[in-house]
Amino acid sequence: MSNQFDAENFLRHLTHQPGVYRMYDESGDVIYVGKAKDLRKRVSSYFREKVDRVKTQVLVKQIADMDVTVTNTEAEALILENTYIKKYRPRYNVLLRDDKSYPYIIMTDHTHPRLGFHRGARRQKGEYFGPFPNGAAVRESLRLMQKLFPIRQCEDAYYRARSRPCLQYQLKRCLAPCVNVCTDEEYDEQVQLARQFLNGKNQQVIDQLVTRMENASESLDFERAARYRDQIAMLRRAQERNSVTGAQEELDVIGFARGNGVTTVQMLFIRDNHLQGSRSYFPKVPADTSDEEVLQAFLLQFYLNQSSGRKTPAEIVLPDEIKHDPVLGEVLGEAVGRKVRLLHNVRGERKQYQQLAKKNAVNALEGKLNQQSTMNRRTSALQQVLELGIPIQRMECFDISHTMGQQTVASCVVFDQNGPKKSDYRRYNITGITPGDDYAAMAKALAKRYDNAKENGNIPDILFIDGGKGQLAQAENYFADWGKDAPMLIGVAKGESRKPGLETLIMAGSHETIPLNKDASALHLIQHIRDESHRFAITGHRQKRNKVKRTSSLEEIEGIGAKRRQKILKNLGGLQEVKNASIDQLANVPGISRALAEKIYYSFR
Repeated sequence: MSNQFDAENFLRHLTHQPGVYRMYDESGDVIYVGKAKDLRKRVSSYFREKVDRVKTQVLVKQIADMDVTVTNTEAEALILENTYIKKYRPRYNVLLRDDKSYPYIIMTDHTHPRLGFHRGARRQKGEYFGPFPNGAAVRESLRLMQKLFPIRQCEDAYYRARSRPCLQYQLKRCLAPCVNVCTDEEYDEQVQLARQFLNGKNQQVIDQLVTRMENASESLDFERAARYRDQIAMLRRAQERNSVTGAQEELDVIGFARGNGVTTVQMLFIRDNHLQGSRSYFPKVPADTSDEEVLQAFLLQFYLNQSSGRKTPAEIVLPDEIKHDPVLGEVLGEAVGRKVRLLHNVRGERKQYQQLAKKNAVNALEGKLNQQSTMNRRTSALQQVLELGIPIQRMECFDISHTMGQQTVASCVVFDQNGPKKSDYRRYNITGITPGDDYAAMAKALAKRYDNAKENGNIPDILFIDGGKGQLAQAENYFADWGKDAPMLIGVAKGESRKPGLETLIMAGSHETIPLNKDASALHLIQHIRDESHRFAITGHRQKRNKVKRTSSLEEIEGIGAKRRQKILKNLGGLQEVKNASIDQLANVPGISRALAEKIYYSFR
């Protein structure tokens, strides 16, 4: 590794998502591991002009490289951070953290078991649940458990000395088994519910709470029904608390992303019920190679490389969108001398890992595409193709997005020699046109963007129009009287079946097409700009559409009658919970198919 770390370029394209970052020295050793709620914000703090702490200054001077692993939540990042610290033993982490033990929740082995906090050796008889990322997470979970299940959390000495119920009984947070207010059967029932919850069998607990909520409603006890509703909502949130710990002893999960000439394969390694690490691979892929071929070749090379000493797990989760040859599992199994299962249509915990792998693959792909070296190479290639005598400083691209002519939004994205310049991105709401008239929408968007552009001095060298000759003609008409000040206009028409690599590049004026090979770096850059413009337009349109749909209610969704509506609300706890629910959560409601769950999900977005 080089000791010249390009922090500016690394930060420019770093995601704002939560995750874990690792710092390497010149020899390739991990010197520091940290977690962040916002990766870009946290990592950028190390490279400010003025850093007060001497230790941080010394650390930064030794950084030769960095990488990140994206997580779903900050809690997941914290757990993964501790895992990496145990694995790498970075010298700059030892001074800050004592990672010798993780905290657990213990359910004691008593006639009336108690729930409590535990750290250290497991000498006490009972069941241990965890580990948790820190003590605060355990205490938060215990507070939640106390609200949901009236089980004692007091110490044994306090429990044995009671002669009358304490305050926790008055608050309905304990059944007071110490003074025999409840029967042993009643207390054991709550213990079993708590055990199910801590073991991840949340749905069984929720089903029972739903029944109780229904009974309370039928009895017109709406206050108690509302309490059950809130408990269901809390249980739902607890289900999603983190997905980097679970019940998978040994599992590899593969994420896959591909675009603009770059392929990313993301590996997540689950060992001993924890996500032990992740790594991004960027295989060299020949043109016209299918996703299936890429994945198969990667798996064979990755797991059959005897010199690597890599252990093949019993289960490998593959991306849902890519088909795999069943024979592949047999080949891997024969190589390791035991059965190897290749899974793709997974649920539950494996699904969470699968989604996390996909998220990391997409993030790694974006980072790769935005690397300075890649951008320089592609920009130079485009300059040569267009026979420009001066370097390209600024490129812009327009796209239009709408649904049957409604909530029309135009996007303008900006790229310079460093890649996307997101601070200059703009969206324009298009009104006052015939619904669905993309030509008129493009004309309005161009007017909004460039009417005052000459005064501001931010005219692009090249303007790409996502569309064919009709959309390009709108740009030609707008810039007709600009003369030499007009940018170079290029239309990017979608190819047959909208397949990448088959785009038609149309030059303004002559309307001649630019022939480019599928592997051409210049084409990959244009695709990157076009795709980013499309993404930005779609995002803006969906946000605008969502504002309109918020006035719609659940019963307005096709396929949802009174009985289904009631069942959805009962299982999820209310309309707000339905709006916030994932597709998987909706599909878990009895009587709701996955197709209908998707329809419900997207109706609120």
